[in-house]
Amino acid sequence: MVFKSFGQKLKKGIWYPYKVGVLYNYGNENNFLFDDKDYSYKTNTYKAQFFYKLGSWKSLNFDLIAQPQVQFLTHKLLNPSFVQPRHGDNYLELREIYTKKKSMNLYAFELTVTIKKQLLNKLEMQFGVGGGIAIINTKTERLANGFTFIENLSIGISHQTFKDTSIYLGTNFGHVSNLNFLSPNDGYNVLGIEFGISYALNNKKGTL
Repeated sequence: MVFKSFGQKLKKGIWYPYKVGVLYNYGNENNFLFDDKDYSYKTNTYKAQFFYKLGSWKSLNFDLIAQPQVQFLTHKLLNPSFVQPRHGDNYLELREIYTKKKSMNLYAFELTVTIKKQLLNKLEMQFGVGGGIAIINTKTERLANGFTFIENLSIGISHQTFKDTSIYLGTNFGHVSNLNFLSPNDGYNVLGIEFGISYALNNKKGTL
């Protein structure tokens, strides 16, 4: 009986998420905060989300979100002079290649820690810091294809619409680079908006 009880607690407490969801994010390098004239870069990201409670401190609640995801990307080199001999002896040929618009895919697994603050009865503000590992399938003048990393900062609000369902609206800053494991590694930056919906599992109290 002791081992059975411990096993159930382990499953529910560690491996079993208290909430699941999906999130869509649109990001663009061209925005009011920063706009690199060397390139254009847009993202459409789809994430599955698995929420785990980390605990609370005073009026703050902490979650861990596991987020497998796929990103559909478009990229184009706008400034051919960005490609220099450091990119290879065939840099003039590479300028022709990289200035053509490209569609790319990125596959990633991200872990995000969120801090949540209750504002109203069914309304929360949340701040998230996330990072993960990824594979990108196309090389450009800014980033090698293959293994890379993603980092995200996000802030938004979550509203409980029904007993077990909540919606999220927020904004995020995203970065992709490979920490110089491969070359080149100038990376990409985007500012995005995101929308998500989540469903609480075995939620008797209807909490967010």
